[in-house]
Amino acid sequence: MSKGILVFIEHKAGALNKTSLEAIAAAQKLAVDTGQKCTAVVLGAPSLAQDIAAYDLEKIISVDHPQLSEYTPDAYADAMEQVVRAADPQYVIMSHTYLVRDFAPKLAARFGKGLISDCVRMNVEAGKTTFTRRIFLGKLDADVVSDGEPPVFVTFQSGAFRGDQAAKGSGAPVETLQAEIGEVRMKPEAPFQEVKQAVDLSKADIIVAVGRGIKSKDNLALAEKLAEVLGGDLAASRPICDAEWLPLDRQIGSSGQTVAPKLYIAVGISGAIQHLVGMKNSQTIVAINKDP
Repeated sequence: MSKGILVFIEHKAGALNKTSLEAIAAAQKLAVDTGQKCTAVVLGAPSLAQDIAAYDLEKIISVDHPQLSEYTPDAYADAMEQVVRAADPQYVIMSHTYLVRDFAPKLAARFGKGLISDCVRMNVEAGKTTFTRRIFLGKLDADVVSDGEPPVFVTFQSGAFRGDQAAKGSGAPVETLQAEIGEVRMKPEAPFQEVKQAVDLSKADIIVAVGRGIKSKDNLALAEKLAEVLGGDLAASRPICDAEWLPLDRQIGSSGQTVAPKLYIAVGISGAIQHLVGMKNSQTIVAINKDP
């Protein structure tokens, strides 16, 4: 009988992707709510596996193979398939990143399963786990329940859980698995990288975001100064980016980035649902707006 939670740890050349801590937090919550234990899997980064052992996990599976030294969808799908079959988990939890979006559907298909993707929350009640994802540009929520046999493959949107809430442990054991990798048919010309952004707002501790309430592009300078003084990053709601006052990589919301900073200052933002879905998990939200 399938049991347990398996959480995928993403990295780039051995450097942990911050969203993987959010995935650990999600997996730990699901483990508590369902009375199960949580195992992490790290592909091609033995030293990172030792670092992840510091978290409250039953164990870490470190998968080793020369083909895992850089990301390819074929090698990752092969390695993860072997881990999932060996661990036989009820749930496989991953962050909804570009890398995961690339190989996770392929992995789920090998088990004859669908992928419950880009979830923002979950709820366990009466033994049934419901995953919620945004649809129609964040205007509606869709509750998804998997009634089939496990494993259930799930990805969570960045910011759905807080990485700093991932519980530490007393040192989980690390098990090494030698994977068998088949033919790698698709290979990037260079080591896989997410699209380079001028700023990765998901990593910011402080964000000053502006909306159409600032009235004029000339008023951006004041917001920029505030962000600079606070040591934060400048961001915007969609109308500002549509007007080309700031580039699209500064946009927060359902059609932009999802963030969860320690401090989020919203200047002249009305608070449409499309914007809220991108910043609702901020620790502290300060709104500056003369229209209550």
